[in-house]
Amino acid sequence: MYNIRLIVFHKCNGMESNPSRTWCPKGQVLSSGKILFPWRSVVVRGDGTLRRVKRDWVIPPINVPENSRGQFPEELVRIRSDRDNNRLLRYSVTGPGADQPPTSIFIISPISGQLSVTKPLDREHISNFHLRAHAVDLNGNQVENPIDIVINVIDQNDNRPEFTHTIFNGSVPEGSKPGSFVMTVTSVDKDDPKTANGMLRYKILSQNPQSPSSNMFTINNKTGDIITVAAGLDREKVTQYTLIIQATDMEGNPTYGLSNTATTVIRITDVNDNPPEFTTDTFFGEVHENRVNVIVANLTVTDKDQPHTSAWSAVYRIIAGDPTGRFSIPTDHTTNEGLLTVVKPIDFELTRSFMLTVEAENEVPLARGIHLPRQSTATVSVRILDVNESPEFSPNPKSIKLEEGLPAGSLLTTFTAQDPDRFLRQTVRYSKMYDPANWLEIDPVNGRISTIAILDRESPYVKNNLYNVTFMASDNGIPPASGTGTLQMYLLDINDNAPHVFPPEVEMCEKPDPNAINITASDPDLTPNAGPFAFELANRPSDVRRNWTLNRINGEYAQLRLRIGSLASGIYEVPIMITDSGNLPMSNTSYLRVKVCQCDHHGDCVDMERIIAAGLGTGTIIAILICIIILLVLVLLFVMWMKRRDKERQAKQLLIDPEDDVRDNILKYDEEGGGEEDQDYDLSQLQQPDALEPECIKVGIRRLDERPLHHDHQYPIRSAAPHPGDIGDFIHEGLKAADNDPTAPPYDSLLVFDYEGSGSDAGSLSSLHSSSSCGDQDYDYLGDWGPRFRKLADLYGGGDD
Repeated sequence: MYNIRLIVFHKCNGMESNPSRTWCPKGQVLSSGKILFPWRSVVVRGDGTLRRVKRDWVIPPINVPENSRGQFPEELVRIRSDRDNNRLLRYSVTGPGADQPPTSIFIISPISGQLSVTKPLDREHISNFHLRAHAVDLNGNQVENPIDIVINVIDQNDNRPEFTHTIFNGSVPEGSKPGSFVMTVTSVDKDDPKTANGMLRYKILSQNPQSPSSNMFTINNKTGDIITVAAGLDREKVTQYTLIIQATDMEGNPTYGLSNTATTVIRITDVNDNPPEFTTDTFFGEVHENRVNVIVANLTVTDKDQPHTSAWSAVYRIIAGDPTGRFSIPTDHTTNEGLLTVVKPIDFELTRSFMLTVEAENEVPLARGIHLPRQSTATVSVRILDVNESPEFSPNPKSIKLEEGLPAGSLLTTFTAQDPDRFLRQTVRYSKMYDPANWLEIDPVNGRISTIAILDRESPYVKNNLYNVTFMASDNGIPPASGTGTLQMYLLDINDNAPHVFPPEVEMCEKPDPNAINITASDPDLTPNAGPFAFELANRPSDVRRNWTLNRINGEYAQLRLRIGSLASGIYEVPIMITDSGNLPMSNTSYLRVKVCQCDHHGDCVDMERIIAAGLGTGTIIAILICIIILLVLVLLFVMWMKRRDKERQAKQLLIDPEDDVRDNILKYDEEGGGEEDQDYDLSQLQQPDALEPECIKVGIRRLDERPLHHDHQYPIRSAAPHPGDIGDFIHEGLKAADNDPTAPPYDSLLVFDYEGSGSDAGSLSSLHSSSSCGDQDYDYLGDWGPRFRKLADLYGGGDD
């Protein structure tokens, strides 16, 4: 049996034959309302009979134009299965555009299988849809296998070209040859690029400026490449060109194509086609002699190239007139000027003027075919001005050798200076500037140097046998000028110093073992005026040779021995005479200080014995006593300060009592001010109490804290109010007066510290009464206030007494 698969296409347009037997070729567009049988198959047996077998049909793509303006839903195709002749089937489609986003663009009739589109399509949004068609029976059982349906959206020319930039920027060097590439402009079209709808063509609509030609550039109509087509690009004349570029689809068809434009700015870049040229043929300048790093003249040039580029920046060089290299010309990068500068001193007496030849070039070479013109070379005339120069010592420093010990008034040498101003007859005078030992003097007229003191090589001012003195030479120019010179004296040694014993002090045990001490000599002179030395004990005092012996070890050392077995602890001075080896030997007797002390088993002096042996001098004892006296004075001052501080603290305690003790406290709440006779107080009333003149005489009970109205007893006369700083003493005196006053009230009553005198309009506070000015007071109610007020009741309710 042979299985033959038959592929049946949908019915062609304009054919009215049986739809189950006649089909279109693959790819032909189906007209609306036609029927598609995707599920049909036939099997041919070996005997030539036919039998139906289930097979899948291949569905060609369905093409739908975009932006359709027809009525929606618009029918596309009808899908049927040949099995719906004997039973009812239901059709459906799935996929993006049907039941998946974007949904409901395509729908199908479940009974008739009619597939329709519900809205206009946009190819630039979705170019094709892939759907699957399904056929099931009423029970939902699959009758046929799903069939793929491809719907292509046919493009229409509904999009204009869009340039990638509104303004394109490019550049091309000036002087470029025709055919030089400049830049590329790009435009895109959303339509199908495989159709004429998306095929673009470019052209230049306009050029601005149209100089030197209106067609300086051309554009490749397919690629958008812009190239030069004419010569004559000159940045110094036209710095940039502006082109309007048009892009058109439909392969540039001006009738059916859609167009768009963009602006292209082409900047002409600079090349070094203009050499620098001096603004004048000759420049002039002047400078004082001996000046360096001074600008003599500013050399100006012009360059038509773009400023502040390497093609514009000038480089200056001197090509003639400066064989010794005394000038240089750096460039001012802001103004492009050449700064002619002196870099080496110039002597007016040698050269009074210079004539320089200067050339200017750019930092980069000139373009091919461009040469330096004559204007790139100029002449600079420099005049040298004379100044008063300082006299110059020669040689400087000047060195001489001489022996030390020359007496004062000895002529050493002549040290003179020359005035460089040979054409000016000026007088030079000399003076001394630096002479630390003050040994020399110089003649102010002829420069002769002589000694005014004995030269000593051993002076601390002499270093390595050299002694330096600085002199000054001044002329009488306007203004005066001066120069300095140094005289170096190398002092030769003579035997002018006697040797001394070294070390000057030694220690020795009372019973030395060994009993010898090695000593040497110190001589400031140099060899041969120093060692070897000769050592000898002095003849006097006579006990020196009895107690000591001195043996020469070599030319530098000798050994001092104790002749006797022991010496008592103490200080001994041994005279030793030492002689050096100079041409005229010098001798000196120096004393060796020997400290004899008790020693331990190691042979070292015991500390206490060493202190005793050393002894205390009178100056040391006086210093110790002064320190002790100063210490005692400091202790006494400290004790006095402590007593004074305690006294001040007690005074403060009288002013500030504990909070719970309100006795005798003066509480100041505020100063009310004003009142009668506020400005005219008689202060004498505060210093001398007077007798009161009462307005009425009380009969009966009297307050015990009132001031007595009779004159049997008077308060002690007190001194005037003290200085405010002695308020503590003032209060102490008031307290003492109150304690000694027999008429004073008890300690827990109000105390009268001073009396303000009579004559007050308000009267005395002690004579105030609670009811009437002359009535008796009844204080019996104080007894009803409890035991705490009993003392007060007894005080104010004491009866006639």
